[in-house]
Amino acid sequence: MTYSLVGELPRHIYCYVDSTYTHTVAQGFLPCVWFGLVSYPGRTWGCTVMLESGAIYRNVPAHAIAFYPHRTVPWWADQAQTWDCYGERFTTLEYKYLAGLDCKVKCKDESYEGKYLFTAAPVGDGFSAYPDQAKEFCFIQLDIGRLTIQPTNHVVFRERSFTDDELEFPSGLRRQTDIWSAE
Repeated sequence: MTYSLVGELPRHIYCYVDSTYTHTVAQGFLPCVWFGLVSYPGRTWGCTVMLESGAIYRNVPAHAIAFYPHRTVPWWADQAQTWDCYGERFTTLEYKYLAGLDCKVKCKDESYEGKYLFTAAPVGDGFSAYPDQAKEFCFIQLDIGRLTIQPTNHVVFRERSFTDDELEFPSGLRRQTDIWSAE
């Protein structure tokens, strides 16, 4: 497990990076291997990638990542994630139960379908100790070829042996606000 400003993904991911963020002259979307994350409070998650040249780029914004080489869908920071990072410490994990599941995600004012990649869970910051503020962030590969990072209350999953086929956001769910202790 990682508990730091810079950490690893549960597994590396082959994808593409918008060369606007990596080159002085943009060359479109270039193949890369995404293998790390960076978390600075008040900023978007940063992605650490390796280019085919062997060059490493740290802190590439999530909206610069694509899963197809010819992505014409404009994508902005506020679509790629709802909340900025609020701490420097986090852990990454891939929930085996969620691995590869289809999901529906709220991104800004739109809903998109995609697949679960992994989760980043902040730890040790001023928000995570409070149940009504604590969030885990799902990293989702959208069917439109883009990356989004959303809190769990912006994602619903399709698990064919358990959930309804129709992906709809439930209403009437209670936010967790209590802290329990055995002593």
